[in-house]
Amino acid sequence: MSEETKIPYKIYLDESEIPDSWYNVRADMPVKPAPLLNPATGAPLTAEEMSGIFCEELVAQELDNDTAYIPIPQEIRDFYKMYRPAPLVRAYCLEKALGTPAKIYYKFEGNNTSGSHKLNSAIAQAYYAKKQGLKGVTTETGAGQWGTALSMACAYLGLECKVFMVKVSYEQKPFRREVMRTYGADVTPSPSTTTAVGRKILEEHPGTTGSLGCAISEAVEVATSTPGYRYVLGSVLNQVLLHQSIIGLEAKAALDKYGVKPDIIIGCAGGGSNLGGLISPFMGEKLRGEKDYRFIAVEPASCPSFTRGKFAYDFCDTGKICPLAKMYTLGSGFIPSPNHAGGLRFHGMSSTLSQLYHDGYMEAKAVEQTAVFEAAEQFARIEGILPAPESSHAIRVAIDEALKCKETGEEKTILFGLTGTGYFDMVAYQKFNDGEMSDYIPTDEDLAAGFKGLPVVPGQE
Repeated sequence: MSEETKIPYKIYLDESEIPDSWYNVRADMPVKPAPLLNPATGAPLTAEEMSGIFCEELVAQELDNDTAYIPIPQEIRDFYKMYRPAPLVRAYCLEKALGTPAKIYYKFEGNNTSGSHKLNSAIAQAYYAKKQGLKGVTTETGAGQWGTALSMACAYLGLECKVFMVKVSYEQKPFRREVMRTYGADVTPSPSTTTAVGRKILEEHPGTTGSLGCAISEAVEVATSTPGYRYVLGSVLNQVLLHQSIIGLEAKAALDKYGVKPDIIIGCAGGGSNLGGLISPFMGEKLRGEKDYRFIAVEPASCPSFTRGKFAYDFCDTGKICPLAKMYTLGSGFIPSPNHAGGLRFHGMSSTLSQLYHDGYMEAKAVEQTAVFEAAEQFARIEGILPAPESSHAIRVAIDEALKCKETGEEKTILFGLTGTGYFDMVAYQKFNDGEMSDYIPTDEDLAAGFKGLPVVPGQE
């Protein structure tokens, strides 16, 4: 029996096989991520200090570097059953079109109304907020997937939801905005005049199209000044990577059913939620010395935090009111170009992934916008799924790696994360099809301006 016969196009797990615990990769890391710092004192942030911003249970998850498996509450697992397990797909058609001996798999996370993987953490964070007796939550969103997912989760649990959406995406993706409003969210373009930090940013950067750093500042300000509210975040934080580990756990379980071991695992990287979720259980095996994998983080050349950033403590927000995180960063003042990288336009990267990258456990590549959309259209025409621009960064490098296998004759197995669909990104596809899309790569001078704003932290250059 041939492999093509043995392995179906789509590998589905049974509902009963949804993981009952999230995997915490930090438990197996020899060097733990550096702690968040209080910007006023420079000391590690305490659970008490964090509880004024985040839900108490999420604070515990954020600080837990030692527990490998954290049980998923049954209420969250029941919600997951509405759209999980998500399929693992063998890209037979793409392999044939490329003429490659490589075997290509992708984990598809777009089969829910939010259109992306973000719902995996949104329901968890909303659940803990509801459990704590809170009235509502605030957040930011870039391309809109996270805001949509959180709006859905809050509607399901009866929580209020205030979303600050990066202005360029607010304008480019009006339908994404309307989905959030349909689920009851209050959506504000950021930076706005509704917050003190928003007004300050607008004064310093007139006409700015915004950034995730700006939106974070506004969301945190509102959360900390509104009784019964807390702030929740869709990427970057340890707790988010923990919740998103369900992606990798399911992918690994599906591959294990057929005895398949990927050689290369690829994910798009903005703040790190999808990449971290996809690679976590595989990275755990690498860290424990059980198996070896090649991990590739793919980021936009317009916002290259891994490939051109500095590994340093920095503010997570432009308004400099959030804790300091040690991460690969372009500086909290860096405002990326208003291109279509969408949710990958954050100035920094997850502390967990930053530490793994710094320690040599994975590599990173930066790709340009037009090359990304070339891969997106190629994939859409061959595999039948219209991918989100963010996901298409991973598709670009997956295709490139498969073509390398064609040149060398190596039969490598490639796994990448298809984080979501691109149906709300048609303005971007239109610009690409009309030949109006351009590539922007920040100059060294552009980056130097961001680095100048890095905070002074003892022991940091």
